[in-house]
Amino acid sequence: MNRSNLEKISKGKKEWEEKQLKNLLKKAPERKSVFKNSSGIEVGRVYTPLEIQGFDYLTKLGFPGSYPYTRGPYATMYRGRLWTMRQYAGFGTAEETNKHFKYLLSQGQTGLSVAFDLPTQIGYDSDHPLARGEVGRVGVAVDSLKDMEILFQGIPLDKVSTSMTINAPANVLLAMYLTLGEMQGINRSLLRGTVQNDILKEYIARGTYIFPPTPSLKIAVDVFEFCSKEMPKWNFISVSGYHMREAGANAVQELAFTLADGLAYINAALERGLKIDDFAPRISFFFACHNNFFEEIAKFRAARRLWAEILKEKYSPKKERSLLMRFHTQTSGCTLTAQQPMNNIIRVAYQALAAVLGGTQSLHTNSMDEALCLPSKQSVKIALRTQQILAYETGVSDTIDPLGGSYYLEWLTDELEEKARKYIDEIEEMGGMAKAIEKGFIQKEILETAYHYQKEIEKGETVVVGVNKFKEEREEIKIEIFNVSKLEETAKMQIKKLQIVKRERNKSKVEEALCKLGKAAEKNENLVPPIIEAVKAYATLGEICGVLRNIYGEYRAPNIL
Repeated sequence: MNRSNLEKISKGKKEWEEKQLKNLLKKAPERKSVFKNSSGIEVGRVYTPLEIQGFDYLTKLGFPGSYPYTRGPYATMYRGRLWTMRQYAGFGTAEETNKHFKYLLSQGQTGLSVAFDLPTQIGYDSDHPLARGEVGRVGVAVDSLKDMEILFQGIPLDKVSTSMTINAPANVLLAMYLTLGEMQGINRSLLRGTVQNDILKEYIARGTYIFPPTPSLKIAVDVFEFCSKEMPKWNFISVSGYHMREAGANAVQELAFTLADGLAYINAALERGLKIDDFAPRISFFFACHNNFFEEIAKFRAARRLWAEILKEKYSPKKERSLLMRFHTQTSGCTLTAQQPMNNIIRVAYQALAAVLGGTQSLHTNSMDEALCLPSKQSVKIALRTQQILAYETGVSDTIDPLGGSYYLEWLTDELEEKARKYIDEIEEMGGMAKAIEKGFIQKEILETAYHYQKEIEKGETVVVGVNKFKEEREEIKIEIFNVSKLEETAKMQIKKLQIVKRERNKSKVEEALCKLGKAAEKNENLVPPIIEAVKAYATLGEICGVLRNIYGEYRAPNIL
């Protein structure tokens, strides 16, 4: 916009402030003296071209599927193909979860997302003493290839895209999945899906690590190297900001720390000798979608643009696809409340809308009862129907980036990008994300933000409907509560299956495969091929991780407070 028009707008704004706004504020003051979003960014009263002076359309926005990808990674976006509707699921035994997967697919879900129980996540078999009381509790128990066979029984792996939320033993679960594909007659090169494989965020936000950071990063890059050669349709990492956001990070921190993690993986892969264009196109991301509607949309747009800019500046890839950011979104679990749980349906719907307007590639919508229990069939159906109504009834998928060009949204996208880049630069000065984690910098930043957010809720400065405002004295929860089969019975069934596997397998083949794995680890070789061999011999997850524990040791988190 030329200077003459900007001057006219500036003059018009001043007249509006004097003639209309000033008098109204005297009669009726605004609700707050200062309006801020979750990142502490002050939100102005109204936005005009004055707030985005010098805005260059081609530099900042461009076109969908073109650099800098602010408007989306694909030229047609949802006009060509809707986002994948992928509900995260898993509980109890493989048999129970298999039934649930088939139910979800029958209801129109277009991708599977596997939740594993805690023992599986940290590399223990169900019969390990530390697994007691946790088998099948927060996800499905998978001890061996036999469980994977049952988990996907009757589900052809060439017809679905599968996401597996697994990190420390990601190489083992990947080996089980591709082996199962081969058992179904499907070449591993045709399998589609994602293994999370993001170990760095475990040291920050979740804690389901096994080994120290250095060997863990090596193991993650093993999966990069293997998949880039053997599984071209597979996303071998989902760099996750979701768990950092759930731990208390704000939108800027989630954006910055997620991208900084991504850069750490790129640097590790390049040190391995991989070429940027051989693996960058298959890096995927995973974000949360919180309550502040415009902040979340701006975060997604800023993430794509910032990732493309940084990769172009630092690594100069030759393939355009190497600059693309593709991501999965999950609505925010930490925003769900046990009080007045029906309110969660509304929260999830708005968060899902923000994710779609931000251009997500796949989406999980949380169920209304997740603050109380594992989701019931009814609540899961409502969550899935939320996505389907959004896709087919609202019209938001008919045009690309419909909010693009909004003065407020473009200003906010710039603000989030600028603040995130400052964090990333600070982390780079520390020596990268691994060093920042070792120093406790990331953890402290998130803890401080979480503390202040909780204080705001307790003071009533941040309103949570049904919790600190619009409360009900005697609230009756009238929703179906889902119960997993008794955990003791689940554990007994799982351990019995495990004993049968151990009894019926060829012990000498197992011992030979585990011995080869140990030697490969000692020689610093890629561990995926020997793990596949061990999996095919029905070595268990715990046995495989046990070999690596003996070589790499276990990580103990330092006290950062």
